[in-house]
Amino acid sequence: MDDTPTVAVAGAGLAGLVAARRLAEAGAEVTVFERRDEVGGRVRTRRRDGFTLDRGFQVLFTAYPAVREELDLRALDLQSFSPGAVICRPGERSVLSDPLRDPLSLTQTLFNREVTTTDKLRTLALRQHVGSRDEATVFEGSDAPIDEYLRDWGFSESYVDHFVAPFYGGITLDRSLSTSKRVFEYTFKAMSEGLIALPAAGMAAVPAQLAERAREAGASIGLDDPVAAVSGDDDGATVEAESRTLDADAAVVATDPRTARRLTGVASIPTAARPSVTAYCSLPDGPSLDEARKIHLNAADDRPNAVVPLSAVAPTYAPDDRRLLAATFLGDDALDADDAALRDATREALADWFPERRFGGLEHVHTDRIEFAQFAQPPGVHDDLPDAHDPNGRVYLAGDYTAWSSIQGAMRSGREAAEAVLADL
Repeated sequence: MDDTPTVAVAGAGLAGLVAARRLAEAGAEVTVFERRDEVGGRVRTRRRDGFTLDRGFQVLFTAYPAVREELDLRALDLQSFSPGAVICRPGERSVLSDPLRDPLSLTQTLFNREVTTTDKLRTLALRQHVGSRDEATVFEGSDAPIDEYLRDWGFSESYVDHFVAPFYGGITLDRSLSTSKRVFEYTFKAMSEGLIALPAAGMAAVPAQLAERAREAGASIGLDDPVAAVSGDDDGATVEAESRTLDADAAVVATDPRTARRLTGVASIPTAARPSVTAYCSLPDGPSLDEARKIHLNAADDRPNAVVPLSAVAPTYAPDDRRLLAATFLGDDALDADDAALRDATREALADWFPERRFGGLEHVHTDRIEFAQFAQPPGVHDDLPDAHDPNGRVYLAGDYTAWSSIQGAMRSGREAAEAVLADL
């Protein structure tokens, strides 16, 4: 008699792939169902006319524990950003960086007029504070909006409005800084301890590596095979997919939040969304933007929130005769803006920031309009997120919506779902 446990996984995003690999390595017979024709979920990449275009502007924080545990970072050929950012406004640019990790920026950072000396000293103190705290400590601690948290620390209005708002607007998709301070603390810690980077082949290289490892462990991954229903009881689970119905000892639902709520009936899965729009534009090859490997933040307004010189960071993202920029726009209004309006807003911002340059050759390449880029994370939201065990019977949840909206949250949730299945089986 074969005692090998069988597990079905619905969804081949980061969480589902991590769960599949860990279950297969533990000896389970694992079948993954993915509705798309590729793995990755929200982490995908397309190639067009020699450009590498991720699905919206995404980066990898190398200090995330799950990233270090689940990935071979060397194999990804990571291309890293320089620490810090360029604060931009009409006719003026200034660099703010971490002189401990970017010594070449020391002089520019010291003489940055956007940020007071007191702000710089408080930043160092904040770095020490978050450095002593792990993920569990941060997310189990007290909560408040980011702006309130920073003002309680004594940071100036200028620092909060001109640096943190656009920088964390890009991370949390919320320039108002009404997001949970827990997200700020943990991502600030990650940036202090590791790199912000892009795989040379694009962000899709991350799920591609996870899928390869899952297959090597013995998991079967089926594409173009959406799951219509999942049910479970104390004896097992049934997954109804387009290709077949599978009776298994357990099932892991690792789909997007709205689909997971529909499949499992777990009402605590968050479905309020933060949207984002990324307009990819190109310029003829030529002189790079100042501090080309840093994110350029819009200190004046949010159109765009930031401009990222992608091919200066990762030359593989553009053909030899072009440079690739990613302009990020926030809010529901950006979803309705047409390509020409996004391109023109990007060109106008660059022309304001670099009056000595000409941007008439800026061309639109592609726009990603993502209605559900993250689930909303107001203060306290993490206290009420679902657990892997919340569905009925032997059905389990894996997704960043069981932790916090991030690659770290997604990968960690996959591990935790696998551990829950194995403990029960």
